[in-house]
Amino acid sequence: MNEPERPLRLDAPRDEALEHAAKLVAEAWRSFDRFRPEEPPLDERVQALLRAALPQAGMSVHEALDDTARILDESIAQPRPRYFAFIGSSGLEIGTLGDLLAHTYDINLAVDARAATLIEKQAVRWAAEFIGYPSEAGGAFTSGGTVSNTSALAAAREHALPGSRHTGLGGTRTAVYCSQEVHYSITRAIEMLGIGSSNLRAIPLDERRRLIPELLAEAIDRDLADGVTPIAVVATAGTTLTGAIDPLDAIADVCEERDVWMHIDGAYGLPAASVRPELFRGLERAGSVSVDAHKWLYLPKACGIVLVRRQEDLAASFAHEQGYLPHQQHELHAVDITFEYSRPFRALKLWLAMRAHGAQAFRDSIERNLGEARLLYDQIGTYDDLEALGPPQLSIVPFRHVPKSVEDLNAHNQRLADALQADGRVWIASALIDGDVWLRPCFVNFRTTEEDVLALIDVTRELGAKLTSA
Repeated sequence: MNEPERPLRLDAPRDEALEHAAKLVAEAWRSFDRFRPEEPPLDERVQALLRAALPQAGMSVHEALDDTARILDESIAQPRPRYFAFIGSSGLEIGTLGDLLAHTYDINLAVDARAATLIEKQAVRWAAEFIGYPSEAGGAFTSGGTVSNTSALAAAREHALPGSRHTGLGGTRTAVYCSQEVHYSITRAIEMLGIGSSNLRAIPLDERRRLIPELLAEAIDRDLADGVTPIAVVATAGTTLTGAIDPLDAIADVCEERDVWMHIDGAYGLPAASVRPELFRGLERAGSVSVDAHKWLYLPKACGIVLVRRQEDLAASFAHEQGYLPHQQHELHAVDITFEYSRPFRALKLWLAMRAHGAQAFRDSIERNLGEARLLYDQIGTYDDLEALGPPQLSIVPFRHVPKSVEDLNAHNQRLADALQADGRVWIASALIDGDVWLRPCFVNFRTTEEDVLALIDVTRELGAKLTSA
């Protein structure tokens, strides 16, 4: 009997295609071990691919894989050791393998997935233990900080106004409180939840760019007296702009005295609690926290985590009964505690990474990044033409080029940021802080070395000097 023809088969044996892909991955990993002297332009082949229409017939899988590798090589890759812009992931190799395995099985964590569901619960506990949050916490893996923060604030809204998920806010006046440098994902979250960004109270900062607890207390008390319902206070554990950590313990005092939910947006900074717990004192008192393992735990995107002290708070916000999702085992499905329905097995890569490397290896890498930030800050102080914003609280070190011959430092540093990206030896972005333009490197890559840090200074001064002499 003839074997029936199967649809969507490759033109080469699967093992051969997998071997080809593995070769391309290995080449990419080797290229990430050293800095890149420049970012290559898009070549003719890539430009032709970008102009191509929808293919009507298939092609060689080997050619398609090679084209894919070429496109990726001509993209901005955050795993490279001299990528200092924004707060990127660094594509930990074991995480890549975890993604390959998870996507191969295409597990859906919306409903009970047996062992995979239990692994996610275990990985949630491990994440909580790593950062110093109560180990009995509940939670789930998400696509990142925006979904994590939205999920946590949905729980806070239901806690403050039980039943509001069904009835809406109606005429209820509400407010959420945060620092002036809160991440924009919080603004998005309260807009999506119907609270409204006009009801986001931005509390002024102290000299270290941290939310001032006394002013927070005054803002909440004013609202309470005026009939406004506080939904939550969002403390930031590592602001995206400067790495500032809000005074968590003092904020927790304010919240507990007024029975207001405290959420910590720690998408960037919370992994550092594993090595600098004194900076995050009060973390364990928060009703919820968010952390992105695809930032300072080095894993490939996407791998966010939302943690709550009480799992039932998430269930109160998301659980439901549908005929196509019966609760046959009288237990919650994952979809009952998460904002997303179809969810890939994101937890596997953190679980696998912790097993392969151990928690201490991650602490050592975080410690190294903190040292690199301190090295940059110390070295900046030795040059007359460089100025740092201030000592780093975590691993972000805003600085700028300040040659004496330049009057408009903002225009000069914006041109310098553009020149640095065009040059490509280091990749960095500018940031606007109190109306001034700064260069804003962030160290969250396990591949970055002290040599890379010193190169950032050398290239910046070199290109800055060329701009001033032009």
